[in-house]
Amino acid sequence: MFKNILLATDGSEASTHAAELAVNLARTHGAKLTALYVVDPYPYLSIGETNPLGFQAYMAAAQQHAAQAHAKVAALCGAPDVGVKLEVRMAENVSTVSGIVQTIKDEGADLVVIGSHGRTGIARLVLGSVASKVAAESPVPVLIAR
Repeated sequence: MFKNILLATDGSEASTHAAELAVNLARTHGAKLTALYVVDPYPYLSIGETNPLGFQAYMAAAQQHAAQAHAKVAALCGAPDVGVKLEVRMAENVSTVSGIVQTIKDEGADLVVIGSHGRTGIARLVLGSVASKVAAESPVPVLIAR
């Protein structure tokens, strides 16, 4: 049924659980799995422009964190008897939701798997929910893992 699954990952515990589900779905359906890590835009534009080392340090840390998140997914895909084809992607300079939705379109994904921290009440109002925003904007089904 699914041929191309997009996993949005940030390396958190919630996204690790989502990765396990995505890998199992990819194995069951014989689908390709694309793991996406979105780097938030550099938050200090005026500082970055006057001090390019700040921007470079930010991007280096983001790339390292992305590599760690992708390594977790690769380890799941590389386990014996799994046999899931994995591609990794990193989106930069866009909001997390925009990066995920654009990658859905670019990759031709037919399912998105994303983790949720399961916040409710005030915490959800203050922090928002990337998972719920992706579910609202996605042109394909979204599986939210808790």
